[in-house]
Amino acid sequence: MRHPPRSVLLAVTGAVALVAAVTVPVVTAQGATPACTVEYSVTGQWDGGFQGAVTVTNNAAPVSGWSLGFDFAGGQKVTQGWNAKWSQSGTTVTATNESWNGSLATGASVSAGFIASWSGSNAVPTAFRLNGTTCNAGAEPDPTDPTDPTDPPEPGGGSVPALHVAGNKLVDADGTTRRLLGVNRSGGEFMCVQGYGIWDGPVDDAAIGAIADWNANTVRIPLNEECWLGLSNIKPEYGGTNYVNAVKDLVGRVKAHGMTPMLELHWSWGQYTGNSAGCSDVHATCQKPMPNMQYTPAFWTSVAGTFKDDPTVVFDLFNEPYPDRATSTTTQAWQCWRDGGACPGIGYEVAGMQDLVDAVRDTGAGNPILLGGLAYSNDLSQWLTYRPTDPAGNLAAAWHVYNFNTCANESCWNSTLAPVADRVPLVAGEIGENTCSHSFVDRVMKWFDDRDLSYLGWTWNTWDCSSGPALISGYDGTPTSYGIGLRDHLRALD
Repeated sequence: MRHPPRSVLLAVTGAVALVAAVTVPVVTAQGATPACTVEYSVTGQWDGGFQGAVTVTNNAAPVSGWSLGFDFAGGQKVTQGWNAKWSQSGTTVTATNESWNGSLATGASVSAGFIASWSGSNAVPTAFRLNGTTCNAGAEPDPTDPTDPTDPPEPGGGSVPALHVAGNKLVDADGTTRRLLGVNRSGGEFMCVQGYGIWDGPVDDAAIGAIADWNANTVRIPLNEECWLGLSNIKPEYGGTNYVNAVKDLVGRVKAHGMTPMLELHWSWGQYTGNSAGCSDVHATCQKPMPNMQYTPAFWTSVAGTFKDDPTVVFDLFNEPYPDRATSTTTQAWQCWRDGGACPGIGYEVAGMQDLVDAVRDTGAGNPILLGGLAYSNDLSQWLTYRPTDPAGNLAAAWHVYNFNTCANESCWNSTLAPVADRVPLVAGEIGENTCSHSFVDRVMKWFDDRDLSYLGWTWNTWDCSSGPALISGYDGTPTSYGIGLRDHLRALD
């Protein structure tokens, strides 16, 4: 869903840097006054892989180009990276500046991140070289062991089921069919990139308890990939470690109230100015037509690595794809959706849904995955034909509908949704209307109820319901004239 107008985005200046989200203890090697200092962080770790980051500070004369070298001692191998040109020969890793971040004045810093494989141990490099000069001279590295993970999320707590796909249903460990019924909790996708916070409104125990009081059993949590990864255009207090910890806290709070947390990527990086562009900004400030190869696989690698031990968490990989607005044919659009690459009409390299499924599964995460189709997830007409391969067999279809969409009547639902629902679980991740009433969502809920399908209302925020479908006028759960339809309907369900 596109959001109602909010504050003007903050201007972003200066060289691009990245400090990735911390999900295991930060490990640093620092000197007092050496020619250069390097901070090395393991920012996420899972079986066979990890995400890392380096921050280099030049304390000597200015340089117009830089090359950082260090050696792995545990057989680690860099597989991808960002904000630098990464290479590896044997155990030696080299990160060389990009064209836009090569200048380092005295006292200036630059950061870059990477994904790497590991086995056996994940020892921290102890020596770093900037343009051949030893950094951190005279300092001892922090002895913190990055292989000691922080406490993982507790799986299956309380009445929250660990879900998996069985045929065309989502079922719990006992094989009982579970419907995902609830709301979206918007805010995490836009507040951080706009520079105002992490959530829009309170997400404390009382606020989440108010959602549960509607008889909701699921909360969909939209995220922003640049905030999770901690890119330099995000204020540090709202990105990286702070953002990740806030998401983890909210997931825990949702579960504590007996509800399923659904994490989804809402806003992502990539400049798109073509048909139906939501913004001209390269940064994650609006809905883009497709995810990107530069950051989105790394985002899902990190998110999946963080929550892979918690089977109660559901992953919704990309909010509302619309490559059909950029490409000239429907076939091209669906191919772009699944396979990514150089998609017609989209100026950045696209990460297809198969790329994202692979990123999640390569971490060992078996969590259920939702995938929305074309036309802002309103078109599932060829979803079954182009659905990616999932080695875990845990894919479900996501669908969004508002009263102003193309597929917004029972005839379309019978012809395009019913065949999908016959084969895989179908979840309406967003339902809503812009009328400040609920006659349309009443029809949607009836159609889904008749087929034992799942749906979530957009959105649990106190906006003006005439500018965007807002379910509440207060975070105590007071419904709007639109939200009262969903509240009363959920409360009436068994």
